[in-house]
Amino acid sequence: MQPRFGPPSARSRGVFLILVASIIMGIIGGMIGVTIVVRSGAARSSLGLTDNIDGLLQNSPTRTDKIVLEESSAVIDAVKKVSPSVVSITITKDVQDFFGQVLTQKGGGTGFIISSDGLIATNKHVVSDAGATYSVFTATGKEYSARVVSQDPFNDLAVVKIEASGLPVVEFGDSDKLQVGQYVIAIGNALGEFSNTVTLGVLSARNRKLAVSDTQGTTESLTGLLQTDAAINPGNSGGPLINLKGQVIGVNTAVAQKGIAEGIGFAIPSNAIQTAVESVKRTGKIVRPQIGVRYLEITKEIAEKADLPIDYGALVYAGTGVGELAVIPGSPADKAGIVENDIITHINRERIDSERTLVSLIQKYKPGDQVEVTYLHKGEEKRVKVTLTESN
Repeated sequence: MQPRFGPPSARSRGVFLILVASIIMGIIGGMIGVTIVVRSGAARSSLGLTDNIDGLLQNSPTRTDKIVLEESSAVIDAVKKVSPSVVSITITKDVQDFFGQVLTQKGGGTGFIISSDGLIATNKHVVSDAGATYSVFTATGKEYSARVVSQDPFNDLAVVKIEASGLPVVEFGDSDKLQVGQYVIAIGNALGEFSNTVTLGVLSARNRKLAVSDTQGTTESLTGLLQTDAAINPGNSGGPLINLKGQVIGVNTAVAQKGIAEGIGFAIPSNAIQTAVESVKRTGKIVRPQIGVRYLEITKEIAEKADLPIDYGALVYAGTGVGELAVIPGSPADKAGIVENDIITHINRERIDSERTLVSLIQKYKPGDQVEVTYLHKGEEKRVKVTLTESN
């Protein structure tokens, strides 16, 4: 049987009319709502609603993505600029074991090109073994035999030479203008086998002090170091620390002991090495100025124990070893009348303290420069002009 369709009942007609009326009222209400929103724009603005919406739009994922993209692009551009000038250094040495067998030991480090004719800067501890053979591998994979040209007597810095020409050279930045928190990039031969490894971090601190040892067991104290959380691994030593402009602002030199601390690496600031680089280019060796004293950096603890009149400066004193004199005979300090137990407090009116050591202040100048030395002699302050000489 086919279903039958008859005329709608009175009840059905009533339901239909109610639905139509609801739809019409909804449309009218929507139009009124739109009118209210438009006309109340000024009121909304006065309540700060417009600003809130604009703020939400400005902080949208699209804007965040743009910032991240810009930062990533800066890192990529900086790495592209510097990487061609970064080299890997291989250290090879034949040693005899307990049974008389000759074994070949290998190690690795990093350097960067500072002159187009093959001068390369690296750490002194990377090339400190006079009995080892050194090879340099450029970013293109080409191998060169390398010789050590000069080693810095005061910094963990050395310069080696390869016979080449037309090499890409790094650009130095001003490490004195660095700000804690800014991005920095380390590039190096990580673990001696992963060449041109790039790591990103921030500048964590400035003016750090650190005692470092080379492969021969020699320990020296480094001051004024940059601290970074960019990953620095064995093999990174001697590689560049750069800013987002692709400028070298430091030489990676050490990392805090693994297992005790993470993300604490150190670099020698670029301004501390540029004078050495310039002297090598000019004279063929690293020339450093000296005043000619052996000294102890004064701290509050030392001042209290030794009953010193001040808690800063450099106490001139003699060592216990043979020839460890307080003042080198014939040196600038000797000629100026400085003697053991005097306290040098200023160089050219710059105070000597934990952030500015005597060595770091002297290294701002060149042999032949004249500086004013302020010192205490038996409690009396004196000032004298001295001419710096070349360190032996």
